[in-house]
Amino acid sequence: MPIVELQHVRKVYDTKVAVDDISFTIEPGTMFGLLGPNGSGKTSSIRMMIGITVPDSGTVQLFDKPFDRGSLKRVGYLPEERGLYKKMKVMDQLVFLGQLHGLDATVASKRAHVWCEKMQITEAIPKKTEELSKGMQQKIQFIAALLHDPELIIMDEPFSGLDPVNATLLQDTLIDLRQQGKAVLFSTHRMDQVEKLCDAICLIDNGRVVLSGAMREIKSRYPANRVVLHFSGDDSFLRHPSIESFKNYNGQAEIKLVENADGQGLLAEAVKHARITRFEVMEPTLEEIFISTVGDKVDA
Repeated sequence: MPIVELQHVRKVYDTKVAVDDISFTIEPGTMFGLLGPNGSGKTSSIRMMIGITVPDSGTVQLFDKPFDRGSLKRVGYLPEERGLYKKMKVMDQLVFLGQLHGLDATVASKRAHVWCEKMQITEAIPKKTEELSKGMQQKIQFIAALLHDPELIIMDEPFSGLDPVNATLLQDTLIDLRQQGKAVLFSTHRMDQVEKLCDAICLIDNGRVVLSGAMREIKSRYPANRVVLHFSGDDSFLRHPSIESFKNYNGQAEIKLVENADGQGLLAEAVKHARITRFEVMEPTLEEIFISTVGDKVDA
């Protein structure tokens, strides 16, 4: 059964249409990306999903039944707007938040210590929130969203404020949770992260669905006409007729081929002029697909 199902959901604030006829489903054991530019309607969709606001039309179902507040016991939510008590010590805060989700203090404390060790912040346990870095606070709120062992985990811009090491730690944790059968939704404008992590996506722009479905199926609709080429030496091969456009970053070229071009012809020309250390024909990135799709709609 789907963990989440939105059908033809619409939300208007005054004269602003925030969400316009959005539908998608999220299955158990799935990493789902809700993505789009800032202001596209991602957070508004999440707020309707968990009952912070009510849709003007359409339906929201959690765990195969119409939304009710009791379902939230099975949901973990990391909001985009962070909210921790600055004067409370970390463990006191985690235990309190765990109790709000129905845990007793002893269980909440045990789970919080385990999670602090997993997230490599045991040194923060005796400190007050205001004494910690933004990234450390982010990890504490991440833990708070998971203490009650939710089946649906919703992360709104979860990597904001994290350095690359901690972002990787968070990514690995989300992958582990998916492997445990949890449904993980994360909302972001960072399409490179979605491309690496997600099984399925719903990409929205100006409140409307632009692309939706399984990641592999979506990408298979587009030709593999991108080439990443690393070289040293003469770059005159970049004027080869198979190239539609390119960017050359000091010997690291990102190339778009003309329609139906054979990348092998470009490679043969390149080795005549330069030493090639990498040549890879690739599908377009999710960001390129998004720009192309939105541009087509605008032109239409």
